Amino acid sequence: MDIFNAGAGADPDSILELRVELVDSEPAIWRLFELRSSLALHEAHQVLQAAFGWEDAHLHRFLTSDPFAPLRPVNGQLPEVLQWLPGQECEEPGDRPEEDCSLDQLLTLGSGEAFYEYDFGDSWLHRLELVSRRPAEDDSPPARLIDGARRGPLENSGGFPGYEQIMDALADPSHPDHAEHASWVADITGSDAPFDPAFLDIPAVNRTLAEQFRRTQSGEKRRK
Repeated sequence: MDIFNAGAGADPDSILELRVELVDSEPAIWRLFELRSSLALHEAHQVLQAAFGWEDAHLHRFLTSDPFAPLRPVNGQLPEVLQWLPGQECEEPGDRPEEDCSLDQLLTLGSGEAFYEYDFGDSWLHRLELVSRRPAEDDSPPARLIDGARRGPLENSGGFPGYEQIMDALADPSHPDHAEHASWVADITGSDAPFDPAFLDIPAVNRTLAEQFRRTQSGEKRRK
């Protein structure tokens, strides 16, 4: 299959309702978006960064299947796991530039499902699931968060095991590591306010997304 024509036949101006959940999060950490199907993967990356509170401080990749699931041989051979990276990070023959693939193409290749991994050390793996598709209107924004639950884990917290340890210590003032972790969280968040892992400010995320795309559009106009 030609991956760059994988979305052929799909409406380039459709709106995708997309559910994104952090794999293995308990309680579940998830987001529900309305996204233009024509978004390139590097733009989808920025959307996910804003929605989960990441700081774009680590490597990332998009994949058509779970990179940690056991592979089943097909005709005696292991299938290739397709992955898309920023163009400057493509080093292996099978690496594909994320700038050259749309969100719609990725989901088509994954039969309505895909994965996004951020920070290969902490390995925050997100499952992307297409919920529905509808025609876009002229004033439909490129990206909008419409629902979700819980804020994203903190950067550099050690994956879910480390993040859960930090949250346990924060919730218990008598915990021997409470003061140390409270200081670390304040440094990471830039605030001394109590950290609430259940808080999600959807309007703030949408303001960030709107500003991101405003800057992108302004830059494109200047280049023209």
